Amino acid sequence: MDSLTIEDADPEERRSAGPLYVPVRLGSAGGHQLRFLRDEFGARTAVGFTSPDALAAVLGRDQRWIRLAEPALRALSAPLGVARVTIDPLLAPPAPPAPRRRHGQTPPLCARRDHVLSS
Repeated sequence: MDSLTIEDADPEERRSAGPLYVPVRLGSAGGHQLRFLRDEFGARTAVGFTSPDALAAVLGRDQRWIRLAEPALRALSAPLGVARVTIDPLLAPPAPPAPRRRHGQTPPLCARRDHVLSS
């Protein structure tokens, strides 16, 4: 039997995207949690990017990420009710607005200096 190469595969056949750059956020226990986005229909989707530059172009340079293979991303997402994985999405919704501070409340420790307004 002849061996098949990737070029011989059926274009409709689903192939693994390989190692992905997956956006995460810090959880309450200090560990990483997957960051899910919504697709154009509002359904939750896990996302992965094929390069750090592709991730930064959509989510910004400050976005944390981890490397995961596509099957691992699917396996981690499925128990959370997220069955769809989107590779290299072009658009993402803006981050939710930061909570408003009360008068006299100090800014959080993670505030960036360039975002603090001077009086």
